[in-house]
Amino acid sequence: MEQNFIRDVQYYRHYYKEFFEKQAFKVQKKLNWTLHLVATLERIPIKYFKHIEGTKGLYEIRAEIGSNIFRVFCFFDEGQLIILLNGFQKKSQKTPQNEIELAEKLKKQHYYEKKGK
Repeated sequence: MEQNFIRDVQYYRHYYKEFFEKQAFKVQKKLNWTLHLVATLERIPIKYFKHIEGTKGLYEIRAEIGSNIFRVFCFFDEGQLIILLNGFQKKSQKTPQNEIELAEKLKKQHYYEKKGK
């Protein structure tokens, strides 16, 4: 069955890739499945993709494996292009501020580097 991709999903530098490679196979499989949803569904359920309040255009891709919760920060660049940033395992109800700050820093770096090209 052919899939129509609505969005192109890429990662910025090595941050997401390093996070992904450290995960167990089941987690990698769930992350890939969730990224496939993000790339192919017109309307992504909030369970899997949500804007982070208090930020300008920062989103989190959400994956759960049993009681383990994983998040990957991302943002839109040039229409339907999604750039993946840092990922982490969520261990508390509130998203750690240092993870949000890192994602915002990486997003700024991406635009700075893009501007310089």
